[in-house]
Amino acid sequence: MTDPLLRSPSQFRRLAVLIGVNFVDMMGFMIVLPLLPFYALKLNASPEIVGQLIASYSVAQLVAAPLWGRVSDRYGRRPALLIGLSASALAYVVFGLADSVWLLYLSRIVQGAGGGTTGVAQAYVADTVAPGDRARALGWLSAATSAGVMVGPAIGSSAAHFGQAAPGLIAATLCIINVIFAWKWLPESRKGSPASVTKTPRPVWYPAWMALRHPTSPIARLLWIYGVGMIAFSSMTSIMSLYLGAEFALNEKTIGYVFLYVGVLSFVMRSVLLGPIVDRIGETWAMRIGTGLLVVGLVLYPFPRDLWTLALVIPLVPIGTALLFPATTSLMSRYSDPAELGTTMGVAQTFGGLARVMAPLLATSLFQRLGHGWPFFVAGGFVALVGVMAFQVEVHPRATKRAAEGAGAG
Repeated sequence: MTDPLLRSPSQFRRLAVLIGVNFVDMMGFMIVLPLLPFYALKLNASPEIVGQLIASYSVAQLVAAPLWGRVSDRYGRRPALLIGLSASALAYVVFGLADSVWLLYLSRIVQGAGGGTTGVAQAYVADTVAPGDRARALGWLSAATSAGVMVGPAIGSSAAHFGQAAPGLIAATLCIINVIFAWKWLPESRKGSPASVTKTPRPVWYPAWMALRHPTSPIARLLWIYGVGMIAFSSMTSIMSLYLGAEFALNEKTIGYVFLYVGVLSFVMRSVLLGPIVDRIGETWAMRIGTGLLVVGLVLYPFPRDLWTLALVIPLVPIGTALLFPATTSLMSRYSDPAELGTTMGVAQTFGGLARVMAPLLATSLFQRLGHGWPFFVAGGFVALVGVMAFQVEVHPRATKRAAEGAGAG
């Protein structure tokens, strides 16, 4: 049977361009991220300072994300994405030339501000893809980021042989190429113009405020699921390089291959398997099963004593996240007001950003003060909380709804 997203050539073309943009952007991001702890340690930073460096990206992102979402709602997705990509290029140059910890901070903050456009990219998908196919499309989008996760660290580790500046400058070059590519091939997805918006927009933080005031509403539940799940996932990724360095003696020249393995698993899951799974069990059950697999993967992570055994545990994490996050985001787009979709997705990124601020600080502190396995156990507990919340989300009917949406789209 033909994939629903392949039946509309124009829709697929737009999605393919966005996938390419996301792939190159994430590849640049992952060229430098696994190297950051090693660069910081060489500048006499402690593990807790490493956590603060990682968190600084998310501080900037959580402030910028809802603002980018509002800008994209008012003025279009395309300009917001182009500005964000340009900011990332500047950040990579600073990273490549950094000879002090404060310059590493500056690089992370600039990159985080540019990275606040993640919600804009998700809103772009929601603009151009029918609701019944959004989980699949978002899965493809996240598969592109997984491919970047897969390729980026290997490039970064290889480039490190040519000097400390090489990885950052390579990432900056890729990002500039990405800006040119997006400028030429990524059309605007918003229909109408700012003048066509007649109602007064709500405050940019309105969805976040409503999630705090009414935590049992559909959007609020999904925002909390996304944010709490991101705390767990970010805790693991924040100390992964430190953990593998301490337990298995990996360094900046070898760490990339572990990320390559994780990236391959995540890419296959999101690009090949996620769509059929969601078609069969629905977005809500995909989200629920993802939380369960993630709990098991995180709890088991510290037990292997060699890399070959660890390689058997690692797949649980990318499989769990591949089910959890795209399904949650897709459900969020169903419940959101279309006129404020960008803002809602931006606020989701703010919840994720808050998680990514808290997670590195918590995880590196646990790593340094209590033991190398504690960040994984605590992260597993957070995901268990997400699992409880996920079972409170309404299950959407699948086959009949998809048929109706297909008829409407035609």
